[in-house]
This record gives sequence, structure tokens and C-alpha cells, in this order.
Amino acid sequence: MSFSDPLGDMLTRIRNAIMRNRSSVITPASNLRGRVLDVLADEGFIRGYSETTDEAGFRAFSIELKYFEGEAVIREIKRVSKPGRRVYSSVKTLPQVRNGLGISILSTPKGVMSDAAARENNVGGEVLCQVA
Repeated sequence: MSFSDPLGDMLTRIRNAIMRNRSSVITPASNLRGRVLDVLADEGFIRGYSETTDEAGFRAFSIELKYFEGEAVIREIKRVSKPGRRVYSSVKTLPQVRNGLGISILSTPKGVMSDAAARENNVGGEVLCQVA
């Protein structure tokens, strides 16, 4: 099965699992998805993830969602740069999510990183998604 927006598909699966109060969700694996999940785990939005195989034998990620006092840690997760409209930002114009309480995840020449890490490394790039 081919997707036109695999990252958007993963974010939608996470969003749907949170609405149903699921403890984990499975999504097909890719390098970009793994790097975005690394950033989410480093920033404390998910417990972690592990690589598994699905029923058909393809690689997949099992994502452990994080809850605090019955509420999901991820309150909002949305795709910013889409296949039909790419959004790029320089280091000077990086967006702040909820006055710094959330993060933007960027794809930069130095790899996929959060907006704080991009400011620290003085690089801009494509704004993949925002998490709050």
C-alpha cells in the first residue's frame, strides 16, 4: 500500500489512538517516522517506541503513548508541511508553539530535530509538524 503522506498517516494514527485512550499504536516503519519518533521520545511526549513486524511481515513501529493523571501528554499534534504545500522556516522565523510549551519538529540539513535544537544549532529547515 502506498501513501502520499506517510508522516501525516502516522500523526493521524497517534491522534486517533489518543482520542480512544489507547496505550499504544502501531504504524508502518520508515526512516523519517523513526527520526520523528526519536524527537517525540526525547522531548517526553511519548514513552518510547520499538520496531516490530506486522501481520504481513513488514517493519512497523509500536508506539507507547504517554498519559499523566488520565490525560494524554499530547494535547494537539498536527502536520504543517504537506505534500501539496511545503513550509520552510529560517532559524530567525522558527514558530513557537503555545509560547514554548509545545515543539515544532523540523527536517534540517543536520537531521530531524526540535525547534529548540534547531535554534541551538543555528539551522532552519522544513517544518514537519507541531506538537503541544
